[in-house]
Amino acid sequence: MNKILLIPLLLFLSYGCDMIEYHPYDGRITGETDINNKNIVRIENACAGKTTIRYAFMGDTQRALADTEDFVKTINNRTDIDFVIHGGDVADFGLTKEFIWTRDIMNKLVVPYVVLIGNHDCLANGEEVFTQIFGNPNFSFMAGNTKFICLNTNALEYDYSRPVPDFAFMKEQLEEQCDAHEKTVFAMHVRPSSEQFNNNVAEIFQDYIKKFPDLQFCMNAHDHNINIDDLFGDGIIYYGSPSMAKRKYFLFTLNSDNSYDFEVVEF
Repeated sequence: MNKILLIPLLLFLSYGCDMIEYHPYDGRITGETDINNKNIVRIENACAGKTTIRYAFMGDTQRALADTEDFVKTINNRTDIDFVIHGGDVADFGLTKEFIWTRDIMNKLVVPYVVLIGNHDCLANGEEVFTQIFGNPNFSFMAGNTKFICLNTNALEYDYSRPVPDFAFMKEQLEEQCDAHEKTVFAMHVRPSSEQFNNNVAEIFQDYIKKFPDLQFCMNAHDHNINIDDLFGDGIIYYGSPSMAKRKYFLFTLNSDNSYDFEVVEF
C-alpha cells in the first residue's frame, strides 16, 4: 500500500513546479513588463518632426479577447496608423492572467501601443499587476507637437483615499519645459460625471486642463458605448469609446493646421 502511494508522490515532486496552479491574484508576472515606457520611446521616435498624427483609441477589452485579436489584425492591415491607445479595463476581475492574456494579444500589434488603467484593473491587487506589466497609472508622451496626458481617474476604486485624478502629476506636466509641446490631448478611463470620477473636483479638473497648450479634446472609455459630448459647455469635447465587444474603435487624425478629424471604424 505504501509503495503504491509513493509512486504518485514522487511523480508529483518531480513535476510539481509545472503542475501547480497558483492563486489567480498571486501577481506572478511572466513575459514582458514596463510596456508603456518602452512603447513611448517608439512613439516619440517615430513621430518626431511629424505634423500629422493618426492613431486609434479603443478600450474595455475585458471578456472580448477574440474581438481584441481581430482588432489587432485590423490595425496591422493598415499602414496609416502611428500608434494605439487602450483606454483601460484590460481585466474584468483584476486577475493576473487577464492582464497577461491581453498584453500578449496587444503585443502582436505592429505599431506601438500604450494602456491606461481602468476601474476593473484596480480590483484586488490589479493596480500592482498593471504597474508591473504596463507602468505608472499616470503617464504622458509626445507625438509630434502634441502631448498626450494619460490619467488614472478611477477615484471610486480608492474610496477617495488617494488623489485621483492626481493634480500634482498634472501640475508637473503643465510646468515641464518642452518647446515641442504645442497641442494637448487628455486620455482617461472614466470622465467627469461618471460614478467612478471624483465629481467633487470635476469643475476644478475641467478648469485646470484648459490651462494646457491648445487643448484639442479629451478621450475616455468605461461606458462601453460611443459618446461624443461637450460635458461642460465650453467647447472641449469628450470622446467615449465603445467596448471592444462592439467591434468598433475611434480613429483620430491631428492635422498640421491645428484641426483634427475623427471617425468610428467598425471591423
